[in-house]
Amino acid sequence: MKILLLGQTGQVGFELKRVFAPLGDIVAPTRDQLDLVNKQAVADYLSEHKPHLILNAAAYTAVDKAESEQELASRLNGGLPQQLADYAKQANASLIHYSSDYVYPGQSDQPFDESAPTGPLSVYGRTKLEGDEAVTASGCQHWIFRTSWVYSARGHNFMRTMLRLGKDKTELKVVADQIGAPTPARLIAQVSLLAYLRGIPAGTYHLAPRGETSWQGFAKAIFNLYRAMGQPLAIEPESVHAIPTADYPTPAKRPLNSRLALTKLETALGITLPQWESQLEQTLEESIDRETT
Repeated sequence: MKILLLGQTGQVGFELKRVFAPLGDIVAPTRDQLDLVNKQAVADYLSEHKPHLILNAAAYTAVDKAESEQELASRLNGGLPQQLADYAKQANASLIHYSSDYVYPGQSDQPFDESAPTGPLSVYGRTKLEGDEAVTASGCQHWIFRTSWVYSARGHNFMRTMLRLGKDKTELKVVADQIGAPTPARLIAQVSLLAYLRGIPAGTYHLAPRGETSWQGFAKAIFNLYRAMGQPLAIEPESVHAIPTADYPTPAKRPLNSRLALTKLETALGITLPQWESQLEQTLEESIDRETT
């Protein structure tokens, strides 16, 4: 089987390449090898390589910058998924695509299920929704996984930023009124593989760990676990102070509620997804291993 992986240099793409490797020949072009903004270049690449499975981990993820680069965000988050889905439909191929909690308005205090009304608050969220709708409308064999607060032991993410700051600073102010589930890229890749191998019904699913926290709670948990693993920090967890979103203005509006209901995916797979705290511990252990080797 030939697998096309887009976004291999990102957090999710890196993990997907590792877990899907046993299934076949993975083609994973870099940005220099394939310009995803160029529709004709993508069409030519698909025609040349004829993948049986497409893993689309490519996206425009600069949430704030998207407010001023709407055309680029729309191409990568909306137009590209549509193009991949159209190819998959025509070639009888399968598509795994990744989406975001940002497609929801974030105004409830309950988890959103997959049938909840969407209502993006930002250009990023709107363009991600464009991609979801295009993939669904294409009629191709597809799985859309909406996730939240992605992080890993690599790349740019909240956990790595907190560790960097916590080694120098003795106090931090972190938003405490946005609630969600931090999701490691490793878990996203592992569950994606399981879903594909088990052949769950095509459609949209929420993929995140169980439980919930705020960004402040996430930061404190990072520092507590890192210290418990014998690693040095300048900051004490109790010195991570809560602030409201209003005190940290950004160009793009963030949803206050990023809770995602997991019942549909758990039922389809016959599993119970792990708690976010256990996933953080594993990711911190991997991060420490990378630092010491």
